[in-house]
Amino acid sequence: MALWRAYQRALTVHPWKVQVLTAGSLMGLGDIISQQLVERRGLREHQTGRTLTMVSLGCGFVGPVVGGWYRVLDRLIPGTTKVDALKKMLLDQGGFAPCFLGCFLPLVGALNGLSAQDNWAKLRRDYPDALVTNYYLWPAVQLANFYLVPLHYSFLAPHSSSSSQHRSCSVDWPWSSVLLLSGIPTCPGRLTGSRPASLHCLRLW
Repeated sequence: MALWRAYQRALTVHPWKVQVLTAGSLMGLGDIISQQLVERRGLREHQTGRTLTMVSLGCGFVGPVVGGWYRVLDRLIPGTTKVDALKKMLLDQGGFAPCFLGCFLPLVGALNGLSAQDNWAKLRRDYPDALVTNYYLWPAVQLANFYLVPLHYSFLAPHSSSSSQHRSCSVDWPWSSVLLLSGIPTCPGRLTGSRPASLHCLRLW
């Protein structure tokens, strides 16, 4: 409880910095959980570079973009009623999520050394299924998020979900939702096969 109160105080005094660091920490934690509990790599086989990539994505892209978007969304629709939450969810999932996904996937590919041609091919292959998969889960999650969770905590929901979903089927969930957030199913890594992505598992490794 003392740690949580300290976190709340820091979030009040330095909201932007704390949100960015939280996003990076949660995405890194999601990768650690994935490698150790899902993939069962063990400490010796743990891919530290992959974890650091996820931390960098959280701090450098997902955290700032999603946190900024939530602030914009709250200014556009400042209310907290059920109708307001529905409006926010529709704008978030209808406008932000597709754009965020279209930026996030190429960024992951670039960080993992894909050429521009391979990155474009991966985006064309994975984007439609990733967006459809997003809509299976995140409209309902974001509706509850916008209605029940205060603005300065709402960014936690998408990143927290990555801890349990991350790499369970070779998948990452950044909304961040996302999205990020907009929950964006993907994971960092090189494409190693030609099997098309399914609605439930996007294999980018």
